[in-house]
Amino acid sequence: MYLNKALVIGNLTRDPENKALPSGIQVSSFSVATNRTWKDKNGAKQESVDYHNIVVFGRQAEIVSQYLKKGSSVLVEGRMQTRSWDDKDGSKRYRTEIVADRVQFGPRKEGGAPSSFSPSVSKDEGGNSDNKAALDTIEYPDDEINPDDIPF
Repeated sequence: MYLNKALVIGNLTRDPENKALPSGIQVSSFSVATNRTWKDKNGAKQESVDYHNIVVFGRQAEIVSQYLKKGSSVLVEGRMQTRSWDDKDGSKRYRTEIVADRVQFGPRKEGGAPSSFSPSVSKDEGGNSDNKAALDTIEYPDDEINPDDIPF
């Protein structure tokens, strides 16, 4: 059995670059940074950053290029792929990418693009959130439920 699966949650390091294949299919590419922190054997905090190249095709590529920008939080699920080519000097070059099957937008900053992680909150004329109270508390009905009335 073989498995090629990549799951990355991070922030875009640059705005998505959108192109079209000769067949007309849209392609969007961007990179995502992921951070890792740990304590070494002396107890000192260590940090490292990894950068992942992402490629998205089709309608999802159009949506990514429309709504995501540098700094946006994103979850990418896909497969790893390594491409190779010869550059101008004739030397062999390699690039490892994640070909995305699914891109899910992360939490957004105020005034940013829509997000599938955070609920949509409408604003009233005063600029206050009218759904904030509804998100913080659940209102249960006052009526008592009779178990015999439940149809299943």
